[in-house]
Amino acid sequence: MVNDTFPHLFHNSETTRHFMEKLIIIGSGPAAWTAAIYASRASLEPLVIEGAVSSENQARNALPMGQLALTTEVENFPGFPPGDLSRFLETSIPKNREMMMPPHEPGQRGVSGPELVELIRAQAVHFGTRVTGGDIVEVDFDKRPYTLKSSDGKTYETRTVIVATGAGANWLGLESETRFKNKGVSACAVCDGALPRFRNKEIAVVGGGDSAVEEADYLSRYASKVYLVHRRDQLRASKILAEKAKNHPKIEILWNHLPVEIRGNEKEGVTGILLENTRDSSHREQAVAGVFLAIGHTPNTGFLKGKIDLDAKGFVVRPVPFRTDTSVPGVFAAGDVADDRYRQAITAAGTGCMAALDAERFLVTTDVTTE
Repeated sequence: MVNDTFPHLFHNSETTRHFMEKLIIIGSGPAAWTAAIYASRASLEPLVIEGAVSSENQARNALPMGQLALTTEVENFPGFPPGDLSRFLETSIPKNREMMMPPHEPGQRGVSGPELVELIRAQAVHFGTRVTGGDIVEVDFDKRPYTLKSSDGKTYETRTVIVATGAGANWLGLESETRFKNKGVSACAVCDGALPRFRNKEIAVVGGGDSAVEEADYLSRYASKVYLVHRRDQLRASKILAEKAKNHPKIEILWNHLPVEIRGNEKEGVTGILLENTRDSSHREQAVAGVFLAIGHTPNTGFLKGKIDLDAKGFVVRPVPFRTDTSVPGVFAAGDVADDRYRQAITAAGTGCMAALDAERFLVTTDVTTE
């Protein structure tokens, strides 16, 4: 990690004191880094706590960079049309960060998820953003200045906070699913559905709620056929969406089935899915070129429980429409951590901008007295 040591944080001769931050941003995806760009340019001197690379974070889909770390091709982020970015990446991403992302393949067209995050990160650092690692494991929002404690034993005091810790897609937990991620297995139809891999091919969507039906409908624009795999005999989706799926000419619902294995090979990626009938335990294999998971997302808000208002799914509640304010004054939320609907890099970046502007205005208009 860069800028991981802050000599000015510590202490006088009497007692240990911590430097008072104006703004701390928790997270490392497009929301966090966009917030850092705007905050840095507004002279807020933000500190980004970007999280730790650990087996625990990997298990709960909470590694630094967020969901984009698992995205090989990004076709829908404005400003990155298909083209050879190799020279641009060489001159834009610091050498010590190149090891943090997969190599840019010769002839690769467009930008990958890790490359996109690294470019936004480099832009934030260019404007003076400071960065440190560690996961925030405890917060005290009862009084200002707010106190944050990290997994590496550090304590921070800050006047404002932007929470941008994201949300991880829920996975089935199959070994074969992990093996074929980005090779035909995806958790985002809008992100990946238009890729050549899936065009005019048969694909499967796993799930039975509104999101699953919406994903199946979206994918039907590109696929020749969509199998909607659901473990029950009726959809959990709203009635109007359920009827739409049942009557869609390109969607076939496979009732009472659970995926037990994703099948494929290194050259082609996913070639099929093995399903188990939940009633009689029989098996069937369905040939598909892709499997899309639509079984929900889990926001990375465990450290916020009881400290800030969360909804029933664990997403941060933003009570003021079109604002990033939370239930705690001076604490703002950006990106997927507060978004259970869109979950796109561009919407996350947009709310990162909004959160930085909200934090700046809060600092200007609020009289915070510190020692």
